Amino acid sequence: VQLQASGGGLVQAGGSLRLSCSASGRTFSKYAMGWFRQGPGKEREFVAAISENGGRTYYAASVKGRFTISRDNAKNTVYLQMNSLKPEDTAVYYCAADDAYASIMVGTIDYWGQGTQVTVSS
Repeated sequence: VQLQASGGGLVQAGGSLRLSCSASGRTFSKYAMGWFRQGPGKEREFVAAISENGGRTYYAASVKGRFTISRDNAKNTVYLQMNSLKPEDTAVYYCAADDAYASIMVGTIDYWGQGTQVTVSS
């Protein structure tokens, strides 16, 4: 499956952004999806995961209550709504797909998209 992320940009602290990730190539609804990020000088880290039908979600503690992951299987797209952004959220954000929900959360990913830059100014 091919993944294309978009929606990044520059935003002030406290602002919001919505990232999108469009998938093509295989049956989107068969894949759990996730978002990861890599900040400057940091390792890539898990942000959020959503199960194949959207019934289960899971978040990193650092974003829980501020970020919301969702998906539209009819549009082959997964979203990450990011609210109350903080400078420490600055990172390249990557979407990911795997045929196992648990694999998303541990980072053993079948498919990665290219990143989209999110910069939060203080």
